[in-house]
Amino acid sequence: MSEEIEIDTDDLERRMDGAMHALKHEFGTLRTGRASATMVEPIMVDAYGSMTPINQVGTINVPEPRMVTVNVWDKGLIAKVEKAIRESGLGINPQTNGPIIMLPIPELNEERRRELTKVAAQYAEHARVAIRNVRRDGMDQVKKAKSNGMSEDDQKFWESEIEDLTKKHIGLVDKALEDKQAEIMQV
Repeated sequence: MSEEIEIDTDDLERRMDGAMHALKHEFGTLRTGRASATMVEPIMVDAYGSMTPINQVGTINVPEPRMVTVNVWDKGLIAKVEKAIRESGLGINPQTNGPIIMLPIPELNEERRRELTKVAAQYAEHARVAIRNVRRDGMDQVKKAKSNGMSEDDQKFWESEIEDLTKKHIGLVDKALEDKQAEIMQV
């Protein structure tokens, strides 16, 4: 009689949770008409010969609901930081005041809101793909265990556990997307 073979569903769940965490971070970078420090975090600046995250060349603050400021530490990088912000695709025109770059957040027009909901949908689809990849890894583990003597009942049990985990996380992605799109479209 074969010994009990277990699949590490905790590891699969942790990896699916990681995809959800990454999605929430990406959603935080989307501009919704309110200022947020996370919206400028993905911006990379050409500093000292290499691409550097903007938060490593200056301090990011949100002094008021419709304003983000970047206090650049090295005055020689101000122009490069400004250029990186303009080219980032955020649709924000930076204004320089000494070492501080101010980013006034304009109201979003209807067209820009629709574009942002499409971007949010793309982010959600990337998260779904990541979750499905974890599911595929789990199913591969089950197949390998089956070839190592796992019973058919155990195989069906583990496959259904992995499917349930996948459905739960895909549902969380769909809910997060729905909430983000509602937030973006809110005037």
